[in-house]
Formats: sequence, structure tokens, C-alpha cells
Amino acid sequence: MLEQLLIFTRGGLILWTCKELGNALKGSPIDTLIRSCLLEERSGAASYNYDAPGAAYTLKWTFHNELGLVFVAVYQRILHLLYVDDLLAMVKQGFSEIYDPKRMVYDDFDETFRQLRMEAEARASELKRSKQVAMKPVNNARKQGQDQKTGFGENKKSNSGLADVGDAERTKSHQLENGYSNGNRVIESKLTAVVNGKENASSNVGAFDVNKLQKLRSKGGKKTDTVVNKGSKEESKKKVTKKNRVWDDKPVEAKLDFTDPVGENGENNIEVLAADQGQSMMDKEEVFSSDSEDEEDEEGSQGSKLEAKKKGWFSSMFQSISGKASLDKADLEPALKALKDRLMTKNVAEEIAEKLCESVAASLEGKKLASFTRISSTVQNAMEEALVRILTPRRSIDILRDVHTAQEQKKPYVVVFVGVNGVGKSTNLAKVAYWLLQHKVSVMMAACDTFRSGAVEQLRTHARRLQIPIFEKGYEKDPAIVAKEAIQEASRNGSEVVLVDTAGRMQDNEPLMRALSKLINLNSPDLVLFVGEALVGNDAVDQLSKFNQKLADLSTSPNPRLIDGILLTKFDTIDDKVGAALSMVYISGAPVMFVGCGQSYTDLKKLNVKSIVKTLIK
Repeated sequence: MLEQLLIFTRGGLILWTCKELGNALKGSPIDTLIRSCLLEERSGAASYNYDAPGAAYTLKWTFHNELGLVFVAVYQRILHLLYVDDLLAMVKQGFSEIYDPKRMVYDDFDETFRQLRMEAEARASELKRSKQVAMKPVNNARKQGQDQKTGFGENKKSNSGLADVGDAERTKSHQLENGYSNGNRVIESKLTAVVNGKENASSNVGAFDVNKLQKLRSKGGKKTDTVVNKGSKEESKKKVTKKNRVWDDKPVEAKLDFTDPVGENGENNIEVLAADQGQSMMDKEEVFSSDSEDEEDEEGSQGSKLEAKKKGWFSSMFQSISGKASLDKADLEPALKALKDRLMTKNVAEEIAEKLCESVAASLEGKKLASFTRISSTVQNAMEEALVRILTPRRSIDILRDVHTAQEQKKPYVVVFVGVNGVGKSTNLAKVAYWLLQHKVSVMMAACDTFRSGAVEQLRTHARRLQIPIFEKGYEKDPAIVAKEAIQEASRNGSEVVLVDTAGRMQDNEPLMRALSKLINLNSPDLVLFVGEALVGNDAVDQLSKFNQKLADLSTSPNPRLIDGILLTKFDTIDDKVGAALSMVYISGAPVMFVGCGQSYTDLKKLNVKSIVKTLIK
């Protein structure tokens, strides 16, 4: 049974609901659909499953992009209603005929919906009956085959006692007539004749001369060799040496060895670097100059593209002037395919790029194309808006405000750094600590990586350089207990923030993932930061999805804690391959809160959403 059908605008204004069905929905499936699918560019999916206490719903939807309307149907997942898609299409057509942007009430649509629903149910039942009728001859044929098989068994038993040669020949011929030979079934004579005819024909067509094949191979080899040689020459011409990158026009530092100097007594002379590093990049306004760079690139490549533009100038201009009545999938496919390939070259996971293109197609299909507008530019603008919506955080990521809120409640603000091996958790933890120190926030480090050799010593070195306290218990200890004791120590000495360093672990490592889940469940941190590399592509989806899945599966709480934010490291090494940021945000829904872009304590900054989107689209 259909639970509910709603019609609302893209702005969220509900225009019509079915009064017969009622509004007794458990939970909030419509709100969850809007947050999880429509706003997160997952509207290209066929349906959405919503689980609530005591109910499990399936939601299906369709858009009228020209009018900006959304049609959503909700029904019990166990029912598998076949007429919902047909009903949504008919409701969409019927409601669009009476829709007026100035109207707010559509009570006259109740009777129309009742008729459309009856018609859709009748079509579904008729289709079901026709399928059942079509299945009957197949069942009868199976029964006849079984009868023949049982008859053959009886004849075989009756003839088993005969030893005469003539009787044996008669039983053999009888078996052939029933369609069996030596225990293997034989196809009927007419069917075998047709099959044999096809096989003979295919064998004649497939016959070829070996000498001819060798000639073709030799020709193909020569062609491929020439192509390879041409390609290698072009690559050698286009090869350009990479220049060293300089950040923010600062001079190259002469000192590259930052290890602690050892004195004559064997003691380390601690060098305090916190005051010498300068202002963190988190507090600097980043100037985005990609527009000027794009203009220079366009001017440089204008000469090479001039001939290609001249060829289809008249046809493209005519199409731009005339416009198009409404866009369909066939019109959008070429532009979406080119956009998908571009996103994949920028290191976006293939699965994410495909889902984004499906969502953009769903938002543009049926929309009227304006005059002097090309389909490619329309698709690109829609994709750009979708990327901005995905990368823009849906909640506040102001850690300083959350720290002060926790301080008012007389408790430390706890941040746990998690991630796979070798991504730079300890180094970026020190960068976050330095940024907090600049804002007059007292910080304490907790060395909960009791698994990797040298992890405690590494964190101890950062604590000495930044002159902040560190809580450590050595190695081979339970990290959950160490973190709990560190939080208690921070409450005693008045530290406002506790930064918890954890061991690197692969997403498939069951024991370490169980230990991480225990640490999070026992201490209930305020922020769980996933530290990931900006270099990864498809692996980013696997890492984040499995981390979240393991934390949810191994949690003892009914509301498990998942990843709250992302810290991207090694962002200065990827050039324009910034797709990992998009893949991570899309798969987890968590915002990118920090970006590591260097090896000093100041090299930590915020994610510039406009810069990322421009880099992905260009």
C-alpha cells in the first residue's frame, strides 16, 4: 500500500499531499531524502531506502525541472509496488497541467489523483496477469518433458531383462525416439537440422586463408610501429621540465636540517620554533588567481583551437540562436561523458564521477534550453553548482567556537586523529596544535599510538618544540585507556584541548579497527578527524567508507560515532589532481576542515571551495 505522495517545490514549499493516505509516517523519510539525496547530488539513483524504528520505507521520486517541482512517493519496502513509477509519471503530467506559481492550494487535484491511482493499479494487475499467462506454456512444456522422461524410465526397466540382440536394437531405437541416447538427451530432428545448418554456415564463413592472415598481421605491425614512433616524437617535443614550486613568494630557506643539535654533555639543546614560524596559513586570506591563469591559458591555446572552431561555427551558432524545446538524455550524454572523463583525469573516483553525472542529468532533463546557450555550457554550469553544494560544509566547522563552548562546560575539547598508515597524522596534529597556540588555546598531546615504533618519540619531539605538555604511557598499552587518562589529566591541569594521536591502520585490519572503535566509544571525543592523502584516487572511497562502516558495526551504542571531518595532507604535491577531496566529501558527507600544504608548522590552511571547483571543471 502507498503510504504517502507529496508534491513540493525545489525551495521546499509543499504544494499537495494525498489526504486519503494520511501523514502517519514513522520517522522523517522526506527530510532524510532531501538531505541525503537531493542536496548531496544523489538524485540520479532509482530509489532510496529509509529505516526507522518499526518501519522500513522505500522512496521514489521524479522531477519537473522546467517548473521546479519534485514528486515523491513513499511505500513500505516489503510490498515492492510495481505501479509507483507509472503513477509518478502520470501525476507529474497531470499536475503540471494545472500548476500555477501563484496558487498555493490544489484541493481539486484529489479526485484526479484518485483516478490516476486506480488506473496505475489496474495497469499493474493487468501486466501481472499477462506475465502469469505467458508463464503457463513454459510450465506445460516442462511437464511434458518430465512425462517423456518417466516414460523412458519405464521402457528402460521393461527392456532391461531382454538379452536378445534384436530386442536390444529395438530398445535403442525406442530410446532415440523418446529423445535420449546413451543417457544424454538428443535434440529433435528438425531443431538439429537448423542448428547444424547454422553451424555449417558459420564454419564456412569463418574459413580463411592463413597466408592472408599473415599479410594482415604484417601490415598491422608496421602501422602500429609507425604510430608508436610518431607518439614518442610528439612526447619528446611536448616534454617540459617541472619548475620548483614557491608558496606565497617566500624565499627558500637555507636551513634544511631541523634535528635537535646535541651538546657536549649528550643533552639535546631544545630549540623553540613556535615563535619563529610566523602566522599559520589558516588565518591568512587566500587570494584565488585561477581566473587570470585561465585567461592566459585560453590566449595561449586560442591559435591551436581556431581551426576546430571554424569548422562547426555556423551549425553551433544556429543551434545557440534557435535554442531547444527541452533537453533529453540523448542531448546531455556527449557533454556529460566529456565532463566525466575530465573529472576522472583530476583524480575523482570513477564511481563518484558517474553518480554526479547521473544527478546532473536528472536535474537538467526536461528543462528548456535558453537561446544563445549551448548544452555543454549548461551542463558545466549545473555541475559547477553541484560541486559547490557538495564541498560547502553543511554545518559549522569553527573549532575555536566549539573549544570555548566546551570550556564553559568545564571540560576539555577532545580531537582524535585517525587514518591509514603513513598519511602524516602526527605531523598534522602538531600543525593543528601550533594553530591553536596562536589563538591562545592551551593544548595537550596524548600519545595513544602504542603500536608503531618511534611514534611516542616523534610526538614527544613536537611537544618539546612547541613547549606543550604530552601525556604518554609508552608502548604495548591499551590506547583507549591511555586516552581516557589523558583526558582526566587535562581536566586537572586546565588544558582546553586534547589532541589524541592514534596508530595508523588499514581499513581491513579487524583488530586495530576494533581497538579504534573502543577508543571512540569509551572517550566520546568531540571531533573525529580522518587524515587522508590528497594523492589517492579510487582508494579514498574504499578507505572512508570502510572506516565508517567498521566504526558503525563495532560500536556498542545505538547511535555510533562516525567520522566528523577530514584533514587532507600532501596537498602541495598534487598539482591539479584535487579530486580526492571531492571523493572523500561525497562518500562520507564530512567536510574538509584542514588542508596540509607543506612541512612546517604554519603549512595548514582551509579548503578553498571555489578554487577546487574551478580546478575540477577547467
